Amino acid sequence: MSRPAMNRRYGTGKKRSRLAIGIFSALVLLLVFGLIGACSDKKSAGGATASGGATTESSVVPWDYKVEQAKVGDLIGGDMTLLPNNDMLPNDGNFATGDSVWVMSFMTAEMKTGADGKNDVKLSGWTPLKTFKTESEAKADMSQLKTEIQTEVDLIGVYKTQYGDKHRDFAVVSMPSGHKVKQPISDERYTAIKDKKRVKIVLEEVHDFSNYDLAMSKFRGWAE
Repeated sequence: MSRPAMNRRYGTGKKRSRLAIGIFSALVLLLVFGLIGACSDKKSAGGATASGGATTESSVVPWDYKVEQAKVGDLIGGDMTLLPNNDMLPNDGNFATGDSVWVMSFMTAEMKTGADGKNDVKLSGWTPLKTFKTESEAKADMSQLKTEIQTEVDLIGVYKTQYGDKHRDFAVVSMPSGHKVKQPISDERYTAIKDKKRVKIVLEEVHDFSNYDLAMSKFRGWAE
């Protein structure tokens, strides 16, 4: 066979080989993309199912403040430790080691409300916030963050539970901060408020020290 004929033969073979490889590669790519698409659809479907389930709303709110006495421990730069827990705060009052100080501490709460309307509350630990030279100064400052007032709130309803020959009465009210509170009540109060839409209560408002408009309202008793 002449060299030109051989070149034409092998040239044609190479073209056919390249064409076959190209077709095979295209099929492989289509298969790969098809698998990826199927996996993506499966993940999307799973995500939609998860997001379509019960949802939970969560928020962190101020819960409480307290004032207690402590002793200054070590001085570290412009800070000081407070004994016995070695909590560290800025030494704004120029206190010396061994001085007695009054400390205002705060606590927050993480509140989760499920799709069924039930509240789940998780309290934080106490965190020192500020120091004072006297107890009166500390309590005066705290009184700006914790206040008690009388107000009217919506009465969701009253109900009784029975166990054997004993029963209990309960009332459920809606607080200004939006959550619901259930309280045991006497038979006399049950009769007095069962037909009412609104009732008077004593509530405590706990304000956030860094954002005063953020407040938690807490039931503290009946005002009627």
